[in-house]
Amino acid sequence: MTIDPASPVPKYSQLRELLIDWIVDSGLAVDDIIPSERELGTKYGLSRMTVRQTIDLLVSEGKLYRVPGKGTFVARPKIEMSLVLASFTEDMRARGYEPGSRDIARRITPASGHTARLLGIPPGSDVHHIERLRTADGEPMAVERTNIPTSLAPGLGSHRLSGRSLYQVLEEEFGIILDSGEQTIEAGICDPADAKLLGLSPGSPVLSMQRRSFTNGACVELALSTYRADRYQLHSRLDRHPGG
Repeated sequence: MTIDPASPVPKYSQLRELLIDWIVDSGLAVDDIIPSERELGTKYGLSRMTVRQTIDLLVSEGKLYRVPGKGTFVARPKIEMSLVLASFTEDMRARGYEPGSRDIARRITPASGHTARLLGIPPGSDVHHIERLRTADGEPMAVERTNIPTSLAPGLGSHRLSGRSLYQVLEEEFGIILDSGEQTIEAGICDPADAKLLGLSPGSPVLSMQRRSFTNGACVELALSTYRADRYQLHSRLDRHPGG
């Protein structure tokens, strides 16, 4: 396949489609190197600036990654963000990844008015505040900040979470079985602190998630998480509404 100079589709966009197809058809694996910008320009009859624009786009989409001085390589496929009520640990294991966790902070703190309203508790009530860096096969994936009323899990701070699902701890240690939840996901910009933890440049795009989890109608958990947009994508089945 070649670039069509008469096409209304920009050349860099045509090259993007060609490279995506080529990576799949040639059987390139994760971390395999692709041809240099000079080689691609020669092959497709394009300027180096156009090739670089295409590579920049594929890098920003998380399909390729660069290593200075070495070249450009095939990135890992993005992980579909779970749209069901499951812990990060459960979700990663179900996908064949080894989940990991590193505590950033764990403390008991009075709930702000906003946090209290979302949890359905009086302002100033004590909550467990848990901040963790979540990893998959050792790669940083998300920063999670979780708030749980201490009245529901008074001894949570003494329980180890490394290698365990928080939901598992709540169920086994406190008899709390989460049965429903609600989640809001929106695009965001990574702040410098989270960028350092996630191995991103400050200002990189991220997915910001707010999740509330319930048991018998009572809110147990308020989680505010920052996910790497270059490693996650959203997927949902759409059914046509009758008469729509």
